[in-house]
Amino acid sequence: MVSRIHTRNICTMTELREPQKVFDHAGGKPVAIMKNSKCVGYLVPEEATLDGEPRYASMDEVMAAVEETRQQAAPVLDYLKDK
Repeated sequence: MVSRIHTRNICTMTELREPQKVFDHAGGKPVAIMKNSKCVGYLVPEEATLDGEPRYASMDEVMAAVEETRQQAAPVLDYLKDK
């Protein structure tokens, strides 16, 4: 099975002895870490992450949203009970 590397930047395990050099060479982009010609992981600098990265809502947030829209959704839910 051939795996795809999801970045143009690569480094070896040996190069990780000096991680700052790896970060400097990558220019803020993710780096694929190679061992024996296989990708074993990725090194992702802080600047490569999204500031407004999507997150999962907590159960409390979901339940609060359900309660806020319950009156608006009630007629639809009543209709669907019979279906």
